[in-house]
Order: sequence, then structure tokens, then C-alpha cells
Amino acid sequence: MSLKNLLRYKIKARISCGSIRFNFNRSTSIFIILILLMPITLSAQKTITLSQAITNGLANKKNITAGKMDETISKLQTQALYRKYWPQVSAEYNYLYNPILQTSILPIGIFNPAYPADATKSVQFGTKWTQSAGITATQPLIDLSIQRNINEAKLKEQITTQSQEFSQYELAYSIAQTYIDICLQTSKIKAAIADTNRTYISYNLLKNKFEENQLLKSDLNKSKINHNNSVQQLANEIHQLVEDKVYLLFLMGENDTEKSNFVIDTSFVMNDPFINLENQLAFNELPDIQQLALQSKLKALQTRSEKVKHLPTVSFKGFIGGNQFSNTFDPVAPNTWFGLSYVGLNAKLPLLFGENQQNKLQELQLQSQQYSLEIEDKTAEYTKDILIAKLKIGNIKTQLRTQEENLALHQESIRIFQARVLEGQEAASTLNSEEADFQTMKADYETNKKQLWTYWLNYLKSSGLLSIFLH
Repeated sequence: MSLKNLLRYKIKARISCGSIRFNFNRSTSIFIILILLMPITLSAQKTITLSQAITNGLANKKNITAGKMDETISKLQTQALYRKYWPQVSAEYNYLYNPILQTSILPIGIFNPAYPADATKSVQFGTKWTQSAGITATQPLIDLSIQRNINEAKLKEQITTQSQEFSQYELAYSIAQTYIDICLQTSKIKAAIADTNRTYISYNLLKNKFEENQLLKSDLNKSKINHNNSVQQLANEIHQLVEDKVYLLFLMGENDTEKSNFVIDTSFVMNDPFINLENQLAFNELPDIQQLALQSKLKALQTRSEKVKHLPTVSFKGFIGGNQFSNTFDPVAPNTWFGLSYVGLNAKLPLLFGENQQNKLQELQLQSQQYSLEIEDKTAEYTKDILIAKLKIGNIKTQLRTQEENLALHQESIRIFQARVLEGQEAASTLNSEEADFQTMKADYETNKKQLWTYWLNYLKSSGLLSIFLH
């Protein structure tokens, strides 16, 4: 039902509640019309299946879209690392003023026999003004750290993806939970309409008895209270259905309340999925388990990267440019520029690292073990949740069968008491007590039914089988 129809539905329920004081025939007519028109109204609306609701939520929810952007960012960061294999080219320019020129000692005795053999002379080298310009190019040849960084980045991509899938998994669970709540709530509204009509019949019987001076006012009041409670319960159920549908729209990423004119596939809860509970555990499908496994794998990879970080690196390096030397500020002075270029191999071997590599390796190994232990703990927790869910499901199914039988018997008893009260063979207080007891029993039944589906969802979530909703 649309929000507009539901609100109108709610208003009618309140009118019928107030009509206790004015006109019960109108209240009964309203309920009968609602029961008759409900299938017609629903058939004219769009039906959304659970898989459609989850698909729409994954496509439209903003936090899911933002998470996908994180995946794209992570991939771009990985692609950027491949650039480290490319030549690194830089253009450089320097213009320097040298207030104090470098002085060197020259052995002039070697070059001029007129001086003693050990004679030396201090000589200043350079000019007051120097400038240089050129292009430097470096091409890595051997650098194992580049590939290690790329491997780590790819693994981080997978971790980001698993984080996104965990958000999607939680969203799918919330949508399934809300969808089932709407299914159950729709069923509860239909039952509440029938309950309200039944309590009205009881009240009307006692009202006639009271008008014939055959009934105490206290018994009539109790019957009226029972009917008021059933009418208010109907209003509450309609209000809850409105809230559930609004929340489902939110989870689906729909902000337009006009799109609330939809119904869900109630046949979903008509089947009995609980008979197919098997030990088909798919822990490897759980995003948080996969994420922990990838984190452990990343630490192992970082351990290997740490070991190769201090291996030699080899690259080609070349420079082409020129220098100018001048004692005056004249950037374009003739005969002062001299060309310069070189090409060669550049090998680098770190000797002292400024860090304790052994401690770093031990730290990474311990972190990897931490993630492995977390996986074991999570797996044990999910195993426990699955076992408890199956036990709860079995117990609640037994309770529901008993409650369904008791409710049917109780309804039959109420009809019998209504007939006996009409014939003056039964006290009105007995009928009132039966009505009140039935409402309490029905509330317990609905609570257990909702818990049954909740435990079933928890079973699917813990066993990694929520993907069945996408088919």
C-alpha cells in the first residue's frame, strides 16, 4: 500500500475506534470494505521483490557509491606505481654567486723544476658567478622494491574491495530484515482487522444485553476496552508498516516518498525456508573473514618487501647540459659557457640503514599471526551463532505450531461464547476474559514469528549465504 493509502487506512481505524461511542455499524462496514478492497488495491501497485530491493539499495545508497570510489582511488594508486619503471627525467637550472672561492694547494714543484720538488702554492678555483643548466635522465634497471610495492598495492586493492563488500553485505542484511518485517506486518494488519471485527461483534452482543438491562455496565466496559485495544492495535500495526516502508525506501537509496506506492512479495514468507537449513557453511564468502585473510597475506608480503628493501639497485643515469663561469654578472657572456654530459651505470648498495631490520621483520610476522588468530576467533564465533540460530529456530517452530493450534481453538471458543452469551447461557465476563486472553496469545505468537525470521536471517548472515537473496 502507498503511504497515502496507509495513512487513510490509519485514519479510518481511529474513526472506527471513536465510533464505539457513536455508530458501530459504520465501524464494521469500514473493516469489511477494507478487507474486500485490500487485494484490489495491492494488485494495482508495483511489486518489489527482495532481490530487487537489495539490488536497488546497492546501486543507489550513497555510502556504497562512496565505497566504490575508494576502490577506484586504490586502483589509480596502484597504476601510479608502474610509472616508477619509466625513465625519470628532470630539467635543472642553477645560478650561483660565490662570495668566497674555493682554494686548493697545487704541487708546483712537480710542474716547474725551478722550484723545489715539494714546493706548493695556494690557488683559488672558479669565478664569482656560475650558472648551470641541463637535463638529467635516470632509467631503473634493477630495483626489486618497485615490484614489491606494486604487489602490496594490488593486495591493498583487494582489501579495499572486501571492505566495500562488507558494507554491501551489511546493507543486504538490513534490507532483507526490513523486507521481512514488512511482509509480517502486512499479515499482522489483516489479522488485526479480523480481530477488531470479532471484538466488535462481542461488544455489540453485550451492548444489546446492556440495553435490555441484562448486563452490568462493568461487563460492557470491559468489552469496550477489548474492542478499543484491538482497534488501537490495528492503528499501531498500520503505523509500523508505514515506518517500515519508509525505512526500506531509505535503505534502497530512494528519497522520494511518492515511490512508496509499492508492495512487497508476501509469498516470500508463505514458504518454509527453515526446512532447508543444512551445514552449507561458506565462511570464505564472508567479507570480514576475507578481509582478515588478506590483511594477514599483506603482512607476509611486507615481510618479503622488507628483506629486499636493502638490496642493490642499478640504473642508467645520464646528463646533458652546460656550465657558465664568469667574474661578472653576465648570463650570456661569450666564451663563458662550457658543455657537459655523461652517461653511465649507477649502482647503489645501502650499508647502514638507520633502523633495526630484524625488529621490523618480527613486528610484521607478529601482526600476520594476529590476523590469523582473529580469523580463527571469527570463525568460531560464526560457528557458535549458526548453532544457536538453528537451535532457536527449531524451538520457536515448535512453539509456533502449538500457538497456532491454541489460537484456532481459542477463536472457536470465542465464537461459542458469543453464541452462548446471545442465548443467555454464558456470563459476559467469561467472553471478555476470553477476548483479552486471545489478544495476549496473539501478541506472543506474532513476536515468536518475527523472532523465527530474525534467527533465520542471522543463520544466513553468519554462514555467508545472504547471496541467495540476489537470485
